[in-house]
Amino acid sequence: MSSLITHDMSLVADIRRRTAAANRNNVSRTAAYLAFYREHPEVHWALLAHLVSRNSGWSMTDLRGEWLPRLMDEQDIRAFFWFLERSNWLIFHDAYAQLLLFAEMKRTGTDLTPLLARLGVSRFMQPVWREFLAEQDSVRLTRALIVNEQQYIEQRVVRKPFAREQVFANLAFLAQSVLSLNQVLLPYKAHPADRRLSVVGIAVHNFPSVRQRISVGKTLYRLLFADARRHEAIVRWAARIPHTGSRSDYWPHLFSPKPHGEAAENVYRPRIDGADLQPGRPKLYSPALSAVWPDVEHAPADGVDWYRDEKWQEALEDEEDLPTLDSEAYLRSLRLVEEGLEWITALT
Repeated sequence: MSSLITHDMSLVADIRRRTAAANRNNVSRTAAYLAFYREHPEVHWALLAHLVSRNSGWSMTDLRGEWLPRLMDEQDIRAFFWFLERSNWLIFHDAYAQLLLFAEMKRTGTDLTPLLARLGVSRFMQPVWREFLAEQDSVRLTRALIVNEQQYIEQRVVRKPFAREQVFANLAFLAQSVLSLNQVLLPYKAHPADRRLSVVGIAVHNFPSVRQRISVGKTLYRLLFADARRHEAIVRWAARIPHTGSRSDYWPHLFSPKPHGEAAENVYRPRIDGADLQPGRPKLYSPALSAVWPDVEHAPADGVDWYRDEKWQEALEDEEDLPTLDSEAYLRSLRLVEEGLEWITALT
């Protein structure tokens, strides 16, 4: 019994160490999710998390990119980065530890779910992982992880006074939504001969609502796995293109990680014409994460177990079908961003 306890303590410590090492920044988290999925493809959530984490990185670099610095002052920019980074860090801290424990259970054929509590995982997840070991129900596990991780950040970030007062109540947050910079995109090549990637995704509205965030996650999951050919194309792209945080990762014909060197005009002049740049105009600046944001030392994950109401079990049964967007809709949103910026900068 003593040796078993010692082994369990050693395993928990090792999982915490490996999780912390991979949780260095958005780029390292995103890579870790994909590596895990490629080794354990039955855990669908890991691929979904990889792609959502890519989008989080793009949102982080937008704060230093072509458009948002024209709308936000430095204090607001740093507040938004903290919000995105803290949420990204917390989800990885909680979920990746679960993934590593599953990998050990798979390797040894041993039910180690009692150790989830020692890792600080909600009791909501413990029966779900036990069921997954027995039944391999990837859909139910994915929905459970979507619910759990959104609840995990609800009390630790979303409901914090700083987020309410400095992020959600800020005019720039409203402007970001109006200017359609809040999409989550899944890039893929629709046909092998295509020169450019297509995207499919969803626009995120009413982020402070945990139910809405869960609906977004479940809709993205459906988009990711419902079409086998598209799913395979998304995986191929993700495996081929390392995540840098720059939007040039998926559309290098419009975005560049290098500053174009032109002096910023007082009034913004749109550059996108149809699906391309206007002739002679520079690409839109979208920097790599490492070029604009340093690694962050995080405070420990505080808070108590969120699971108090069995009504959340219902979320494991139902699909979600929120409105989605395609490449044409995304291009329209980018053109609207430019038109909105032109209008705003002309007024200031």
